[in-house]
Amino acid sequence: MTNLPENYQKKMKDLLQDQYGNYLQSFSNPIAYGLRINTTKISVEDFLKISPFHLKPIPWTTNGFYYDENDKPSKHPFYYAGLYYLQEPSAMIPAQVLPIEEGDLVLDACAAPGGKSTEILNKLNGSGCLISNDISASRAQALLHNIEKWGCQNVFVASEDISKLSSFYPDTFDKILIDAPCSGEGMFHKDPSLIKSWIERGNQYYVSIQKEIVKSALHMLKEGGQMVYSTCTFSKEENEDIIDYMLSICPQLKLLSIDLYDSFERGIQHPECIRIYPHKVKGEGHFTTLLQKGEKQSKEKQIVSINSIQNEWIQEFFSHVNKTFSNGTFEIRKEKLYFIPNFNTKRIRLLRSGLYIGDCKKNRFEPSQAFAMHLKKEEFDSTIDFSKEDERVIRYLKGETIQVSSKLKGWVLICVEGYPLGFGKIDKGTIKNKYAQGWRWK
Repeated sequence: MTNLPENYQKKMKDLLQDQYGNYLQSFSNPIAYGLRINTTKISVEDFLKISPFHLKPIPWTTNGFYYDENDKPSKHPFYYAGLYYLQEPSAMIPAQVLPIEEGDLVLDACAAPGGKSTEILNKLNGSGCLISNDISASRAQALLHNIEKWGCQNVFVASEDISKLSSFYPDTFDKILIDAPCSGEGMFHKDPSLIKSWIERGNQYYVSIQKEIVKSALHMLKEGGQMVYSTCTFSKEENEDIIDYMLSICPQLKLLSIDLYDSFERGIQHPECIRIYPHKVKGEGHFTTLLQKGEKQSKEKQIVSINSIQNEWIQEFFSHVNKTFSNGTFEIRKEKLYFIPNFNTKRIRLLRSGLYIGDCKKNRFEPSQAFAMHLKKEEFDSTIDFSKEDERVIRYLKGETIQVSSKLKGWVLICVEGYPLGFGKIDKGTIKNKYAQGWRWK
């Protein structure tokens, strides 16, 4: 890599010593591509039975797989059904090591575009609550789309400065994940444009940002809570030195050991931390550590009924739905129906509160795309299920009207191989397409 800055090369030589040549050689390796299975919709075992891709397990995950570059999983109906998320393999580590339990209240502080939030939702398994936050409103839009495709009800999507969140939520969260903004040295192979940013900003530009983020996060972490801090850089200033800063401002904080995959390396000075180098694994560079401060607390579950909403059109639609909701309330806001988890969002800037179910229009109710992704086939009593090879699947995803041989009438849930894609309105075998315009096949 002749375009690596000389001062960066010197730093990496000092860090890696006799491994430096192997590090440079890794830039000629093929990019590693990964997908992570949505276990809220399908088990790993069942996905492997229907997967058309060439998959090999990513050894540091329970549900992540390498795929071949020629597989093109982003152009498959299963991607539109939300059965998996495309993610760089090393980036799967932070959410993997955060020991989330069902019922936890979790904050993903720097969440866009959603890879780590979707795995947190897998681990919550419909329980507890996730606040998925990104300070960038534009990046948070991509975050919202990916979370809605994932199909979960127990999440708020926010776009707020973490210091403001900290002022509202002291000692609040059971678990916090911080994938901090960083200089991106671990991604120079995958995204060489980051080298220019490194030359312009260096490492110190991010240190003050990282310190502010972790200071706010520690203020929000409960006694007994656990937190992951991660970056995709090799810089000690942005990694171990930030850990030292955290320990200095929060004396009760301690580092927890993480199970070490054979090709990972221990942190500098802190052997509990994980360093991932691209010459040691099939993936890019990463740093991750797990911290804790205290004892765990128990949680309770509350079942909620849709009967709390007095609207005949909503009631009629839900007569076709067979689903249990818990730990939240149904609310109509500006003629939109939401299921909102039990969490006080106070005055923070939200893009989505819980699950957007649909629109209350004059003399009718129209279910949302997000609600379609939330349902399982057996939870709606009127469905049309296509095989993945049926050409009508792509036509539906493009927003076209399609024809079927069916006597059904009214709202139908369109599925592929048993997994929902969206809604349609059927009459005399003609399905009027209700697939969301911004989600359509391109």
